[in-house]
Amino acid sequence: MAEDSSLRAVGWARSLPISAGVRAAREWTRMHMAALGWDRTASDLVDSVVLAVSELVTNAHLHAGSAAQLILTWDEECLHVTVHDASTRLPQQRHADDGALGGRGLLLVDALADDWEVRRCPRGKDVTACFQPPTPPQPTQAT
Repeated sequence: MAEDSSLRAVGWARSLPISAGVRAAREWTRMHMAALGWDRTASDLVDSVVLAVSELVTNAHLHAGSAAQLILTWDEECLHVTVHDASTRLPQQRHADDGALGGRGLLLVDALADDWEVRRCPRGKDVTACFQPPTPPQPTQAT
C-alpha cells in the first residue's frame, strides 16, 4: 500500500501598509483561525496567535518602517505565521527593564509560539512563528 505523501496545506496572505494598523492584522487573523475551527477547539491558542501577529506586525511597522506582509499557512501540523518586512536588519531580543514601555515583543513571541525563526530575504526578512494545536485527548479503552 503506497503512503500518501502529498502535503495538505491551506494558506492566506495579506499586505498591511503602515496606515492599515495592527488592528486589521488581528481581526484578519482571528477570522482565519475561526475558518480552521480553532475558535471552538483552541480559543486560548487563537489568542496566542493573534497576540504574536500583533507583535510581529507592530515590529515590522515600527522598526522596519515598512508595510508588512502577513502570511498564515496551516499544514496540518503547524500554523506558520510569517511576517515579512523590507528591512534586512535582523530583530534582536532586548531585555527591557521594568519601566520600559517596549522591548518585549520577541520575548512574547518566544513564550507563545512553539518555535520561531528569522530568515533574510533578497528584499527584507521573514519572521516566522509556528503554533501547534493541542492534541485532542485519546479515548480510553475499556479493559
